[in-house]
Amino acid sequence: MIDLGCGTGANLRWLAPRLGGAQQWLVVDHDAALLRQWASWPGFDTIAGERLRWRGGGVEVVRRRADLARDLPTLPWRAAHLVTASALLDLVGADWLEQLAALASAARVPLLLSLSVDGHHHWGPADADDGAIQRLFAAHQQGDKGFGPALGARAVPRLAACLRQKGYRVRLARSDWRIGRDGLALQRALIDGMAQAAAEQAPSQAARVAAWRQRRLALAATGRVRVGHLELLAVPA
Repeated sequence: MIDLGCGTGANLRWLAPRLGGAQQWLVVDHDAALLRQWASWPGFDTIAGERLRWRGGGVEVVRRRADLARDLPTLPWRAAHLVTASALLDLVGADWLEQLAALASAARVPLLLSLSVDGHHHWGPADADDGAIQRLFAAHQQGDKGFGPALGARAVPRLAACLRQKGYRVRLARSDWRIGRDGLALQRALIDGMAQAAAEQAPSQAARVAAWRQRRLALAATGRVRVGHLELLAVPA
């Protein structure tokens, strides 16, 4: 398995037990300091160099620092049985996405890409400015994150269409976040993040954004939000 933009390893920890059996993961990220931290996390034992074992040896992990904006073709695509990523697709641009599809297709490797935003936030109770803030936030998401102008919510439909053209069977499924009073800290962080992005996108509307933030924070203890996300599984036909 190759895990693109592996971060703290949440994708591996969730997926590896469900796959079962002996596995080797190549985990790839641009952050060298973060990759070094893997060796200190519970369940990981160092074998040698960048190689780790997880949970007693059934899963071998090889860490690799790479700039995915530039180094995607250098990965061992033809050795992989699965390429996976989490919360990555909505950060990338159209050219990068088409390169991903071309590399996967040439190697005939399946893809499992999780937690990509679909652009929808459903708040309860509703606020009159929810839609305006969402539009500003979506526009901000489409800025360049290092992979060209980001596709944001358009990434999954774009990749699905591209892979189908290349002969893949593509399945989409929902993985929405449902955040209520039991996720108060996360809800507040989401409100703050959306407000900051919206204000950066439209400085002239900063007062409106700040007022929305205050109303949303006041409602957070009893409110709820559903944040739309999609999973994409693509298997060569």
